[in-house]
Amino acid sequence: WFRKSAEKGNSWGQNNLGLCYMNGHGVSKDYYQAVAWFRKSAEKGNSWGQNNLGLCYMNGHGVSKDYYQAVAWFRKSAEKGNSWGQNNLGYCYNNGYGVSKNRYLAVEWYRKAARQGNKTAQNNLKNLGESY
Repeated sequence: WFRKSAEKGNSWGQNNLGLCYMNGHGVSKDYYQAVAWFRKSAEKGNSWGQNNLGLCYMNGHGVSKDYYQAVAWFRKSAEKGNSWGQNNLGYCYNNGYGVSKNRYLAVEWYRKAARQGNKTAQNNLKNLGESY
């Protein structure tokens, strides 16, 4: 069903089909196919597709590792209010991946995600000695 939806241009179907390829659910694991479907979803403005494409660039799954591209996609996702995009952008600022290391911006993005209930972002804030 994800494939039918994805092939009809639905950004959620595209993202979900990408996840299937990323994790080998119902299909053979194939990072290149995952990236192709995440990109289609991301280019339609789907914040989950944007975040997942960013993760592919961050980890070098199906594409060359590229922190600058990861940050660009995380930022698009984060600015749409996606808590995982916000957390991942905060992570990049906290560690200097694709951006200059900036604790203030890391805390700002972690806090946005934490306030939405993202437990990973809450933990990241705690590790920095911050609250949300």
